[in-house]
Amino acid sequence: MQLYLDYFSQHLFPASIIIMIFSLMIGSFLNVVIHRLPIMMQREWDSEITGTEPADHYNLMTPHSSCPSCSSAIKWYHNIPLISYLFILRGKCANCHTLISQRYPLVEFLTAIISVPIVYSYGVNEITLFALIFSWVLIALTFIDLDHFLLPDKLTLPLLWLGLLLNVNNTFTSLESAVYGAAAGYLSLWSIYWLFKLVTGKEGMGYGDFKLLAALGAWMGISALPLIILLSSVSGILIALILAVVHKKPLDKPIPFGPYLTIAGFFSLLYGEQITQLYLAAIL
Repeated sequence: MQLYLDYFSQHLFPASIIIMIFSLMIGSFLNVVIHRLPIMMQREWDSEITGTEPADHYNLMTPHSSCPSCSSAIKWYHNIPLISYLFILRGKCANCHTLISQRYPLVEFLTAIISVPIVYSYGVNEITLFALIFSWVLIALTFIDLDHFLLPDKLTLPLLWLGLLLNVNNTFTSLESAVYGAAAGYLSLWSIYWLFKLVTGKEGMGYGDFKLLAALGAWMGISALPLIILLSSVSGILIALILAVVHKKPLDKPIPFGPYLTIAGFFSLLYGEQITQLYLAAIL
């Protein structure tokens, strides 16, 4: 095993290809998480309100995947990441020929492609594995927030605790910086939320955003928060302006903030120091 690790540590291109293939399979699972987790949460809330348990079991494993249009079971060879969609199914259900959302191959492709810069940034070691897990959770959070304006505690809180635990050994930053980063990440958006609400009477963001930024602070430390907040804010403003111009969407229409935090968090983890140096060189 050590021989293989040594080889791939010195040859990052084949290592990145192998990790991309593995990440494609993870992307297929993330599609399940993105679709089912909000439904599972809604069923839990309904059960608490009514005081009755659902008659059927619904989780990430059961029932088996099926076509949402005709309910036909999806065969295993129709679930091969990217290949099934592009070459076997050609974007349509095998039974009813209803178009399959392009979201599914997009998530799989995105999960695979972002593994490349992670491998080249950290090499072949346990840190790469943790960075991959970090990115996978961010992808799930991004698409759930886009669909439901929701950042589930079942994803943000484990991400936060994992960041703190990893940094006990100074994996990405010191434990002290991670603890301060988690606290400052939560309190910074919490303060903005209440200030905005007091001034306008409206809610500008949700508590899930606070927990997500706390998780990012736990992974990268308090020094990374200014860059994350800046990148997420600028990208959010730019995309809102683009949508207003291209799709004629009003600027006061709510947009999820979580995707911008995840994008900023991903780039900060990999290139935070380089981005900060470029920024300082530009203003000095």
